[in-house]
Amino acid sequence: MTDSDARAQNVPGIWVYALAEHSGATLPGLAGVAGARVRLVDVGGLIAVVSDVSLEEFGEEALRRNLEDLAWLEAVARAHHGVIDAAARQRTLLPMRLATVYSSEAAMVASLTGHAAQFRSTLDRLRSRTEWGVKAYVAPAARNATSGGPRPATPAGQSEADSGLAYLRRRRDALSASRDSARGAAESARAVHAELARHAVDSRLHSPQSAQLSGRPEAMVLNAAYLLDDERAAGFASAVEALGERHPRLRLELTGPWPPYSFTAEELEREGA
Repeated sequence: MTDSDARAQNVPGIWVYALAEHSGATLPGLAGVAGARVRLVDVGGLIAVVSDVSLEEFGEEALRRNLEDLAWLEAVARAHHGVIDAAARQRTLLPMRLATVYSSEAAMVASLTGHAAQFRSTLDRLRSRTEWGVKAYVAPAARNATSGGPRPATPAGQSEADSGLAYLRRRRDALSASRDSARGAAESARAVHAELARHAVDSRLHSPQSAQLSGRPEAMVLNAAYLLDDERAAGFASAVEALGERHPRLRLELTGPWPPYSFTAEELEREGA
């Protein structure tokens, strides 16, 4: 059934948050995208965590428009991730990408059931494991030490030309030091990632965020995710703290635990979900 057929028959679309194994647990009273009630649907022996949505707002054409509206996107993303976080406290989850929408429940069941065996294999890999994030920022002291600063006033008895040459030399030295500092921070970030990856089952490197996204003025030089066995979380946190002391060029930020968002995208892409 196409989106237009479903709209014509007033059939709701289905927003999918995650897949999970049957556990007997329910999600009573949980509201999802657009305030709709969250429910569980059997798909090939697994359960899909879903809610009904209007295809007038969440159909393929409408989504293309609405995803350009940052306020709309933020509200929808918060609702989507809120459901995943709540469900993840009860069971191992395979989180679905934002805006995974089917034109009907029948279409969703048919599509996901065909890949149930592969999804079950992924869930087995994620069981008793969670995602942790580590971001590394250039330490303020390292950044300020190479800023160069304003041109000083000409000392008494020194010509303007001599003063200008001295200023240019200082600027050259400052730029060279800045390049060395940036290289040093990048090398430290690579060393931090290599060490932390040894503690993890798997890891992913994401692109560093801009200051606008990170909310911090310092340059980000590492944005990584680590899939950890739950019993290794405390040791991982201790390793992050120790690495922060060992690499004073960096400020390390540990976040988590999270549902394993970074470790499901490839599987979903491969299965066409």
